[in-house]
Amino acid sequence: MKIQDIQAIQSLLATPKKVAIIPHRNPDGDAMGSTLALYHFLSKNNHEATVISPNDFPDFLAWLPGSEMVRVFETDKENCTQILKEADLVFTLDFNAFHRVGEMEKVLEVLDTTYIMIDHHQKPDDYAAYTYSDTSFGSTCEMVYNFISFLGQKEQIDTIIGTCIYTGILTDSGSFKFPNTTGNTHRIVAELIDLGVENTKIPNLLFDNSSYSRLQLLGRALQNLKVLPEHKTSYITLSQDELNSFNYVKGDTEGIVNYGLSIKGIQFTAIFIENKDEKIIKISFRSQGGFDVNEFAREHFNGGGHRNAAGGKSELSMEETIAKFEKIVHTLTL
Repeated sequence: MKIQDIQAIQSLLATPKKVAIIPHRNPDGDAMGSTLALYHFLSKNNHEATVISPNDFPDFLAWLPGSEMVRVFETDKENCTQILKEADLVFTLDFNAFHRVGEMEKVLEVLDTTYIMIDHHQKPDDYAAYTYSDTSFGSTCEMVYNFISFLGQKEQIDTIIGTCIYTGILTDSGSFKFPNTTGNTHRIVAELIDLGVENTKIPNLLFDNSSYSRLQLLGRALQNLKVLPEHKTSYITLSQDELNSFNYVKGDTEGIVNYGLSIKGIQFTAIFIENKDEKIIKISFRSQGGFDVNEFAREHFNGGGHRNAAGGKSELSMEETIAKFEKIVHTLTL
């Protein structure tokens, strides 16, 4: 981050401010971890901070410290809009374009405020007065740790803030398996553990807290798994009817896409999930090795993300979407 930007932000934060902190729509562990970490840091420094999520977050993140304070725009539009209008500063974390916040986009576009972006995705938009954007990081939480350090206040990172940061690093690194996991990532994690972050407890809260219906849904997803061995590709489908039959709740499909990469020889996988309310097929892509799913998602499915993890959507039917996907895959060299 530029020294002059750090100094400007230090000056802005030298006196108490009204601050709104926003994650992307359908927030994951990194989005919630980074926003809540920043929330606790700013609150410790006498700022009036509010996390406003575009929509609700999954139940498996509800244990995060401060999660009960999160406002949800989708269910409280009037109050959330007022908070945004009154904010002196707005932090946008783990996204870099307003369209990633759904309905909130219309509000953010017309705000007369100062934006600060902290994000690790490619091709950031230029709405922020101050931007900390770096695709080499595996998580926005790791960047929030650095951001607090840049401000000269690393000593304020306590167990609560550290728990939020650790959660985002753990989830966005694929439990430290993804390529952007560096030695510095582990050094930060080591410091957080030394602060008292419960590194053996958090994975259980995140990954080993499934309902019976979620496990049944996972079973159906694996039954639907298709493999295209000649193209080193696999994919999973889940229809709206299948989601409904297993009492789907937000977060139940989290991580299922990764099973497609566990097959020997597979380098590219996807999961296609029908959402009849939004009239789309939501898609997650994963890869290992050199195949860039960010570019694939941007080019073919109105999405984007990272080199090895990205998302997209289709307004075609499930059958048409899969046919389109397979046709494209047949042209790829993996």
